[in-house]
Amino acid sequence: MLRPSPAGLLINLAFLSRRPTGHTNYALQVLPYLAALQPQVLVPADQIEQLAPLGAHPSAKTIGPAAVSIPPWESYAIASNMTPDQRTWGHLRRLVWTQVRLPAIYRSTHANLLFSPIPEAPLDTNCRFVVTVHDLIPLHFGGRWSRLATYFRYYVPRVLEQAVHILCNSQATMQDVQSTFGIPADKLTVTPLGYDDRHFRDLALPTGNYFLCLGRHDRYKNIPRLINAFAALADPDCELWLAGPSDRRYTPALHAQVAALNLQQQVKFLDYVPYADLPRLLGQAIALVFPSLYEGFGLPVLEAMACGTPVITSDCSALPEVAGDAALLVNPHIEGEITEAMRGLLADANLRSRLRQAGLARVQGFSWAKTGAITREVLQRYL
Repeated sequence: MLRPSPAGLLINLAFLSRRPTGHTNYALQVLPYLAALQPQVLVPADQIEQLAPLGAHPSAKTIGPAAVSIPPWESYAIASNMTPDQRTWGHLRRLVWTQVRLPAIYRSTHANLLFSPIPEAPLDTNCRFVVTVHDLIPLHFGGRWSRLATYFRYYVPRVLEQAVHILCNSQATMQDVQSTFGIPADKLTVTPLGYDDRHFRDLALPTGNYFLCLGRHDRYKNIPRLINAFAALADPDCELWLAGPSDRRYTPALHAQVAALNLQQQVKFLDYVPYADLPRLLGQAIALVFPSLYEGFGLPVLEAMACGTPVITSDCSALPEVAGDAALLVNPHIEGEITEAMRGLLADANLRSRLRQAGLARVQGFSWAKTGAITREVLQRYL
């Protein structure tokens, strides 16, 4: 039976994925810093083990509204078919559950505040909630009939309007939320992301022969221009490794582009790379090349710098906030600038060394402890 939360805080993690990327990593990293608020946490039944390093009991597999004691919080196992792992159907099930079932859970726990690390919450109910907005990418890069663009056009604005407060990953995201939806500044707080310094660190590995790009195959990731920029480098000793989940809408065109440029032996598609493998993959790259057209934060840039890897990234959206002067910033629409940045790193050992040291210094200003502390302060304010 659901029991009242001592502090009245309920955290909804119904979206946790078994293949952790941005949103899941963010939620799992911030959660330990909210323990002092004694929250109750809603977790997919088959994802309880993801909380084990945070204090969860790895054998807890109860489905339904059954409590699992996880000091210093309680976790309630909920349905496991509402996550990104089930793609569109998972998202639709979660939206229905959020509107129909979540308000009843909120009432039964006697919660007075719901925290959702993504912009989803029950509408037109008595639930008070704080949400996190990571970016508005689907509005800027979604097609006319895109399901995610529709979600951001009609559902997300109502969530933000009814939220008691909104967290944003960056100044760029906060300004985008203000200008797009007319949200007042006093309803928004910037919570820059952090990185796991026990995981992402300089391993002093020998540098390989590849430039690395991390991210799923999507239009805003700007991978076609990166491939063209790499082709213009015309260096047969270099490779370009593309690490990220494939997408049937975009990946076939990328393979066709590589074939048309006769780069099959130099461009490697790695698909999804497990979290455990990322430090070594980053640490041996000549550089991370991250020419995204839009990012709400740009976590790969931070993680690469923490590994001592030089970074080439875009001069737009949130990326300059993260990179500062510790990376080569390029106009992502100009392929020649991307090519010249790669060529410069290949030719100049002093530049590589300077960026490595600047990156290692830059990341000291970011941590999940800071992210968690700001988040905790905001939630405490509304409890």
